[in-house]
Amino acid sequence: MTPLPSPSRPGGTPSIPALVRTRVRAAVRRPARLTREEAEARALLLRLCSLLVQYPDAELTAARPVLTATVESLPGSPAAEHLADFTAWFAGQEPDALELHYVETFDLRRRSSLYLTYYLHGDTRRRGMALLTLAQRYRAAGWDTDGSELPDHLPVVLEFAALAGPGGGEAPLRQHRRGLELIHRALTDADSPYRHVLAALLTLLPPATEADLAEVARLAAEGPPNEEVGLDPYGTYGDGEFAPPGTFVPPVSAPPTRVPPAPTTRTEGPR
Repeated sequence: MTPLPSPSRPGGTPSIPALVRTRVRAAVRRPARLTREEAEARALLLRLCSLLVQYPDAELTAARPVLTATVESLPGSPAAEHLADFTAWFAGQEPDALELHYVETFDLRRRSSLYLTYYLHGDTRRRGMALLTLAQRYRAAGWDTDGSELPDHLPVVLEFAALAGPGGGEAPLRQHRRGLELIHRALTDADSPYRHVLAALLTLLPPATEADLAEVARLAAEGPPNEEVGLDPYGTYGDGEFAPPGTFVPPVSAPPTRVPPAPTTRTEGPR
């Protein structure tokens, strides 16, 4: 499979499998009750949602024609219609405008944060355990994330769902159904085109129950539970990434791994 060309290097238009390969690691597939064709179509929808809700860096914006064409080729479905509405907007924006909108929408607004465990546990110690449990689920399935994002970041959760299948792979999405509903509501209230991506995702999950909708309404009014503590007792996801009430500061990405240079071999003896 040909890797995705660098946006700064001339080359052919990348295919969607090549784009996904650059952003998604291999994982163990779980058996599903869907047919092979249905499972592949569902996985593609989840991959598209994962890509479209990621930060619009140079690689992603360069791939907009491929993403748009892929969405247009999807079989007719409510999810496909929602994604088509999003890509119609996404394809027509300037890169700088896309980056600004993304930061304002997801990084500066607490109600539309993409960190799913926040909606279920708020800033409490229980969130630390939830993050650890989610990371363990990934490892048990044979999936090794690069550690640049927390395991509850929605694009990461979507990648895992696409790769591991509708059973265990989509379990975290079902568990955080109410949080996803709340994000969609916040994006709709803000009139953000990203609401279409969340709407597409919600069509793939079981319908919200009356209890779900009641809890979403409560969370929208009151917010998740709050407890200003770190997460150090539960792993490496602490170090003060939680903000005080009323603000949201996204966790800092892990620094890139740097390999120290190998020592040089001296060819000259002592003088």
